[in-house]
Amino acid sequence: MPAYACRATTHPGVERILAGELAALGLAVGEVGEGGVAFEAEAYGVYAANIWARTAGRVVVRLATFTARGFPELERKAARAPWADFVAPGSPVRFRVTSKRSKLYHEGAIEERLRGVAVREAGASPEISGLPEQGAPADGVGEGGAVEDGAAEGGAVDPLFVVRVDRDRVTLSADASGELLHRRGYRVRGAKAPLRETLAAALLISSGWDGASPLVDPFCGSGTIAIEAALMARRIPPGWRRAFAFERWPSFDAGAWEEVRAWAGAGMLAVAPATIVGSDRDAGAVETSRANAERAGVAANVTFVRRAVSALEPPGTPGMPSPPGTPSEGSASPVRGWLVTNPPYGRRLGDPRALRDLYAAFGNVVRARLSGWRVAMISADRALEGQVGLRFRERLRTDNGGVRVRFVEAEVGGG
Repeated sequence: MPAYACRATTHPGVERILAGELAALGLAVGEVGEGGVAFEAEAYGVYAANIWARTAGRVVVRLATFTARGFPELERKAARAPWADFVAPGSPVRFRVTSKRSKLYHEGAIEERLRGVAVREAGASPEISGLPEQGAPADGVGEGGAVEDGAAEGGAVDPLFVVRVDRDRVTLSADASGELLHRRGYRVRGAKAPLRETLAAALLISSGWDGASPLVDPFCGSGTIAIEAALMARRIPPGWRRAFAFERWPSFDAGAWEEVRAWAGAGMLAVAPATIVGSDRDAGAVETSRANAERAGVAANVTFVRRAVSALEPPGTPGMPSPPGTPSEGSASPVRGWLVTNPPYGRRLGDPRALRDLYAAFGNVVRARLSGWRVAMISADRALEGQVGLRFRERLRTDNGGVRVRFVEAEVGGG
């Protein structure tokens, strides 16, 4: 079975977290660059990375790397790539081409020549796919940190080949994922300014949450953080409920995929060992969160309640669910845990000046009621962050919906 040279993409700033995830899967991690991580893997590892990597946006398999300064050279060298392993006869194919600082600068012409190679070498359909182009500027992350998006959720996806030409050096890769990996399949409808699933997972991982301690999100929106936390706590792979492009490759190893699925299924927990609570003052957001959790298969593991941040209470207090294995009544003191959240900020929702009181109230209630807890949040405004009154440490910087943000963390002191 061949070993593939692969690359998993992610949000800029999240690369080290992704590298840790891939290493934990036993994969040979290579260069950690801007917007992605290189690794080597056989088919089993390619499949495992797709189903398990919580912070990856896409996994691609490198087919060929060569120098080309003219179209005849491009076609001749591209023909040596194993096209027939990745596209079935008669299948339409898609290309996402970028070219910089190269003699072959016309991206449309490069695509046309490579499409002809795919037709000749693998019997691909000469027809141009009618599906949306995955290179359109949107809100995903591609090779080198480039922005990209995937096909519409729920639609069939034709094989995609990612082509980079830089200083006459051509890199040809096959997309192993299909739809971008943040599309877990559970988001029925989003609330205002929904958080990307991969960013929610990165926030949880960077916070150091242990998967067993209580976790609350007082600005839950569409429930993404709480749902990702439940998936992590139950050891459910983020890609458990979705399909992947590699399943349609002629070289697809069904036996290896069955092994990956069996391994993943054997490690799942029936219930989450942690109490996970999401809350929001907006009734529609709470309804959306519950619907999304139901579709994710974790509705029984997350409690969503409608309340203002001023009414925040830790698990274990009257009217709130208690952590598994702890007394439900007569608790002498609230349990300790994590508060992980993506609060509203000015460039995302409303005017920053109108949010100062909200952040101050948030800080007051956290300091008063969550002594000994850890707070991790996404911050886009240092002034608003300062209103919370905690000594935040920066964990990483990234991008959320086109806004530069920081992941920050603090311990809530006693007294």
